[in-house]
Amino acid sequence: MIESILRLAIERRYLFLSFILVIFALGIWSYQKLPIDAVPDITNVQVQINTTAPGYSPLEAEQRITYPVETALAGLPRLSHTRSLSRYGLSQVTVVFEEGTDIYFARNLINERLGAIKSVLPQGLEPEMGPISTGLGEIFMYTIQANPDARMTNGKPYTATALREIQDWIIKPQLAQVKGVIEVNSIGGYNKQYHVTPIPEKLLYHEVSFNDIANALRANNENRGAGYIEKNGQQLLVRAPGQLATIEEILDVIIKQNDGIPVKIHDIAEVAIGKELRTGAATRDGVETVLGTAMMLIGANSRTVARDVALKLEDIQISLPEGVVAEPVYNRTTLVDKAIATVTKNLVEGALLVIVVLFLLLGNLRAALITAAVIPLSMLMTITGMVKTGVSANLMSLGALDFGLIVDGAVIIVENAVRRLAESQKQNGGIQALRERLNIVFEATSEVIRPSLFGVAIITVVYIPIFTLTGVEGKMFHPMAATVVMALISAMVLSLTLVPAAVAVFMNGKISEKESAVLSATKRFYRPALLLAFKFRYLVVSFAAMLVAFSLWLATTLGSEFVPQLNEGDIALQALRIPGTGLEQSVEMQEILEKRIKSFPEVDKVFSRIGTPEVATDPMPPSIADIFVILKSRDLWNDPSKSKSELVEEMEEALEGIPGNNYEFTQPIQMRFNELISGVRADLGIKIFGDDLDQLMFTANDILQIVNSIEGAADARMEQVEGLPSLSVIPKRETLGRYGLNVVQLQDWIATAIGGESAGILYEGDRRFELIVRLPEILRRDIEGLMSLPVPLPNGDYIPLEEVATLNIQPSPAQISRENGKRRVVVTANVRGRDLGSFVNDVKNRIQQEAKIPPGYWLDYGGTFEQLESASQRLAIVVPITLLVILGILVMAFGSLKDALIIFTGVPLALTGGVLSLWLRDMPLSISAGVGFIALSGVAVLNGLVMLAFIRDLWHEKGDLLTSVVDGALIRLRPVLMTALVASLGFIPMALNTGTGAEVQRPLATVVIGGIISSTLLTLFVLPVLYHWVHRHSKQGVEAG
Repeated sequence: MIESILRLAIERRYLFLSFILVIFALGIWSYQKLPIDAVPDITNVQVQINTTAPGYSPLEAEQRITYPVETALAGLPRLSHTRSLSRYGLSQVTVVFEEGTDIYFARNLINERLGAIKSVLPQGLEPEMGPISTGLGEIFMYTIQANPDARMTNGKPYTATALREIQDWIIKPQLAQVKGVIEVNSIGGYNKQYHVTPIPEKLLYHEVSFNDIANALRANNENRGAGYIEKNGQQLLVRAPGQLATIEEILDVIIKQNDGIPVKIHDIAEVAIGKELRTGAATRDGVETVLGTAMMLIGANSRTVARDVALKLEDIQISLPEGVVAEPVYNRTTLVDKAIATVTKNLVEGALLVIVVLFLLLGNLRAALITAAVIPLSMLMTITGMVKTGVSANLMSLGALDFGLIVDGAVIIVENAVRRLAESQKQNGGIQALRERLNIVFEATSEVIRPSLFGVAIITVVYIPIFTLTGVEGKMFHPMAATVVMALISAMVLSLTLVPAAVAVFMNGKISEKESAVLSATKRFYRPALLLAFKFRYLVVSFAAMLVAFSLWLATTLGSEFVPQLNEGDIALQALRIPGTGLEQSVEMQEILEKRIKSFPEVDKVFSRIGTPEVATDPMPPSIADIFVILKSRDLWNDPSKSKSELVEEMEEALEGIPGNNYEFTQPIQMRFNELISGVRADLGIKIFGDDLDQLMFTANDILQIVNSIEGAADARMEQVEGLPSLSVIPKRETLGRYGLNVVQLQDWIATAIGGESAGILYEGDRRFELIVRLPEILRRDIEGLMSLPVPLPNGDYIPLEEVATLNIQPSPAQISRENGKRRVVVTANVRGRDLGSFVNDVKNRIQQEAKIPPGYWLDYGGTFEQLESASQRLAIVVPITLLVILGILVMAFGSLKDALIIFTGVPLALTGGVLSLWLRDMPLSISAGVGFIALSGVAVLNGLVMLAFIRDLWHEKGDLLTSVVDGALIRLRPVLMTALVASLGFIPMALNTGTGAEVQRPLATVVIGGIISSTLLTLFVLPVLYHWVHRHSKQGVEAG
């Protein structure tokens, strides 16, 4: 079948060549549809359920909301696990489903269950599902600021409330229209509210209670329709408007009558636009601001969506009041473009190097160009395949593409055709006739097509183990394997069809096959060296075996990590303050902190989120801030050679001097990823499970001390569970009873006086604002004064609060975390200055020896190392199976187990070079390096296959084993060197690149280059020696088949 395809390609060569146009057209069209991102989205299938519960303590939120929700979700189909967080005023349950579950199906299931438990939850609380987004969803952030001379309509400077109103009612509705945006989240400023603040003395004097005020406002703030009347053939709608619209109207509302005299709101209270009790704030460059975050719909193209949002924001600018500016502060497109630039640079430089090598070694420009043409064509075919299979172009998916590997098959075919055509011209002393030339091309191609196809098949097979990875590591590496396999299959199709057709068309006239100086020098050195190797064959083989043994030992000392950290070019840090720090205090501390960070010449802008945003995708207490530090481009730095880690260290030193803060340094995407994957924001999280919070804290403290004492631990800390101060108003039940009150009446009164009670809504066009009744701010904050506040009695009298209740300030839990229905406390640590694998082992051993864990409590380890562990376990099973498959393919190719095993020795010898090169560059083993080893074993086998197939055919012809081995090795020196050089040079730009995202690709390229060098040496010396040794007693041709 292969022969007939070849013959057809050569006979119908012009038809086949015209397919190039089709490939180009399809490829260019697909490229415009190709989703582009920086890294694959590795978020698991998860749904967040947020319930806002104003006034609930963490314990109550856990008891009344979190527990019923968790229980209701137990037993959902395809449920993997649940995590939850109960904080003051918020319950968040994260439900994680098994891979491959449809997110909409999962949300429907949850919706049904939530509907069923409405009756169990406290009245008025409504659990809501978070936006349909992922960990990579926060693609665009912007701040809204007013110029110092900008003025509102009343002539005053813009306030935080006014800026928030602009964000909520002008910017947000327009951005929400952008295709691919699922949510626009706001934080900072204040939601505008109308506050009615009664004065206690006047309440006493007019005998009015909070309840009376709220009821009066509700009863005077309504529009009603009363059907219609028909009169004189006309229809008249009947309406009774009564809606409040202005502060003056609110002040005129009558509450009651005392002796026929109406008591109005303005007699007992003040009305003004006030500030809500907010849960979060935002700052930028040391000034408070409003921050908006556009979140992307799951599965959308982050580059396109971020770009569309940026364009829309520019359009919106026109509709903003004069002097108000919405300015982008974080745009994912920047990172995506940088990462794609890195990949493109690698691919282009690799392709150029490959073309140069081809020309130097083939000594024929036309041949080099035919081979090189396979590169863009297979790339276009791959892009078409990526669009069809939904693989996005990113660092990982394009990170393993090596054009050297891709043109391997074509190199072997073209090299053989050129050699045969040149030989035939020498013999005939002139140019061949067309038919003869086509015949030679056919023979030359069919001679080597089998080994080259087998070789490509083997390289494709070695990528299969990557497809068996599941979970996070699967999502990271599947795109990589998919693109490589698509590129290889494209190249295989091309070398079977277009390459022979192109050789038949373009390799006409005189064929110059000048042996380049490099090659002839190599041949002069290679022949005696090979004969020497035959002489000392025991030495050669034993040296090779020792090298393998040494590199196996060396591999165990390298250490391990999951994937090298992608340098995103920006810094994120978390500032942690004492639990219970108020939001306003946090904002003040934040402003000092940001001004200090901004003083670094490398920093472009700093902005922060403090506390929890409007949609609690990332709930934090007011004592924690996420700070984003956007750096200038390197060429604007005073010292462009300074590394990012040096800058981070300088920042750490500078910030240590600011009291009251602890810091944790990371990067914007990395921070969200770690948290979403395992619920832990660090490399390693040690989870302690149990029932009693105090005991959990005690055990966690023990473990924290152990972790801190281990070398390489950085930012080790324990989850903040304790220390939220709370003011409890404890009712005196007997006294209440004597005065005719009950506990609920007292609680309602306290809730309204201090927390505020909603008494309706005011509408201004589309905009709507709450009407709140509560005490004036000065009285709310005066804890001593609260004791003497008048509490109304059923008979119309009043008593001071201290008569019926005692006030008590004490610490309470700040948050309660649960996982799979059990309480847990987490100790987290990042790793610096050593590899993750050995650090985790140290931690486990030390905890086992030193920590005292009481019965009924247990530990679990989470964080990024989990992926490393599960990937390593999976690969440990699949890789040996794949190697057996390769061996099977070789046996099929040769019909001899002996020969297959000889070629197979190439694999361990290729790995030695990979291990040595990692050791020389001081890199740990990572999954990226593992992928490099996988690609290597394919290349090693391919080289051996090409050489042995040729030696065997020669032995079959000549009958003398030694001569056949030496001649065969010499003739195949050029293709072996070419495939090796081409494959390793294709990876050199990747190994040396320092652009954004190069860290992820560097180990892979390093392994391949080192391994190819060692495997080429092996193919050229050890393989011929082994082949001769194994077959020295065989009869000529018996096993040559």
